[in-house]
Amino acid sequence: MHGMHGMTTDLPPFTLSRGMEWSPDWFFLISCLLGLGLYGWGVVRLTRRGDKWPVGRTVAFVLGVLTIMLVMCTKLNDYGMVMFSVHMVQHMVISMLSPILVLLGAPTTLALRALPTAGRGHKGPREWLLMLLHSHYMRVITHPLFTIPMFIASLYVLYFTPLFDFLMESRTGHIAMMIHFLAVGVVFFWPIMGVDPGPNRPSHLMRILELFAGMPFHAFFGIALMMATTPMIGTYQNPAASLGIDALSDQTAAGGIAWAFSEIPSVLVLIALLYQWHGSEQRQARRKDRAAERDGDKELKAYNAYLASLNARSH
Repeated sequence: MHGMHGMTTDLPPFTLSRGMEWSPDWFFLISCLLGLGLYGWGVVRLTRRGDKWPVGRTVAFVLGVLTIMLVMCTKLNDYGMVMFSVHMVQHMVISMLSPILVLLGAPTTLALRALPTAGRGHKGPREWLLMLLHSHYMRVITHPLFTIPMFIASLYVLYFTPLFDFLMESRTGHIAMMIHFLAVGVVFFWPIMGVDPGPNRPSHLMRILELFAGMPFHAFFGIALMMATTPMIGTYQNPAASLGIDALSDQTAAGGIAWAFSEIPSVLVLIALLYQWHGSEQRQARRKDRAAERDGDKELKAYNAYLASLNARSH
């Protein structure tokens, strides 16, 4: 569909890894370690003051960060530069699986509970975070009219235009692309099934509709790659002989991965969403029961007072 760029190599696969010199890949490693450290600090801070933090949230967050490290801080990232199928594994994991797990870890809620207040008249990290959560900017980027088109455009506009080949000309471009995928995944899934507070919280039914509004486009994208009779992505049109792969077969595999990932995370999110919906209904029922009990006591006291007044009149 568009021209070939010089990203292939005649080196054998095992020589693609680099030494300990600085590279853009370190951004993800440092960011992931920092994220794990800050999350751990928050959990420890809550525990020391006697507050509880669900273990399941911690496990989900750690798994989410580990999936990012797996696809971006290992040899997979090297192969992703020269094999379309491996790149698609990176894309699908970091845009669909990692955001879901990180969001289930509720890092924003943890930060709001762990960060100290700055005091009256001052603004600290907690206050700035609250301002961001309630900002007009956050309302825009978490609105379905923004998240769904962005989720779709990240596939079709990126892969089927020269933009993809331009970014793949350098490792920095590749890293920037992955950061974009991660950010798009977070803002897409956050209003749908995120535990953290957010500016847009539609009804549970609307969240399910939002989920299924975006997922079919992933399936169509995968099918388009699988049905193509010629390589469509310039970067991967001429794989190195040392890789031992055929460009069209590699593209077909990439399409199959994209298609499969349109189904699996959808099921996980739907389960989480239904579980949240059930929990919300139970909490609402308990609130109604408590309100009814309080109202019932008032009615009983009023009735007893009425009986007492009648009894006083009779005497």
